[in-house]
Amino acid sequence: MSMLYIKEEEAGKLLPMSVALEAVEEVLRLHGQGKAVNITRSRVRLPNNVLHVMSGGVPDLNITGLKAYTTTRQGARFVVLLYQADTGECLAMIEADKLGQIRTGATSGVATRYMAREEARTVGIIGTGWEARAQIAAMSVVRDITSVKAYSRSPENRQTFADDILAAHGITVTPVETAEEATRDVDIFITITGADDPLMDGAWLAPGTHIIPRAGDLVKMLVHVFGKG
Repeated sequence: MSMLYIKEEEAGKLLPMSVALEAVEEVLRLHGQGKAVNITRSRVRLPNNVLHVMSGGVPDLNITGLKAYTTTRQGARFVVLLYQADTGECLAMIEADKLGQIRTGATSGVATRYMAREEARTVGIIGTGWEARAQIAAMSVVRDITSVKAYSRSPENRQTFADDILAAHGITVTPVETAEEATRDVDIFITITGADDPLMDGAWLAPGTHIIPRAGDLVKMLVHVFGKG
């Protein structure tokens, strides 16, 4: 069998969010049952480059693989290698920027499926970049989302995000002027930014709000929401 090479522009077309959600949920279930292996991120640091590698495998699926990416001043570049476990054959090499965005969104979607209130319909989001689009895509799969409030520092980015979400999912997005507006009176609240400091205050959240923080925001958000250091 020859190795597949999947380019960036093909990845999103081949993996709709609904399929990604089911795949991520199944692997999370297998991992919880001790039937999957997940190796945490390792890094090779050079003066002008950092190489990041994450790997894992699922014996029941006869699959193992890794994600590797480099970060430099020019940005980040991602690739996934997928292997057949019993033969060691490399099945696919995948350019994985879009794939990573979909997987991140799908993970949020799985959490929302089981943890958000069934009647959750409204979303507030801080951040309007590429990963934010995947977050809304995932929310629209697991809940009947009727409206979104979106905040980021750039008014132009907020409006572009609103236009893209309406075109892709038929969901009305209201660009708002402050983080507080995006946080108040929503059922689901998402942060997906690269900000060093939290952009919200726990007092703005309504009781019962389902919170989805970007991984780097988690501890900082807990401090703001619960007032604990």
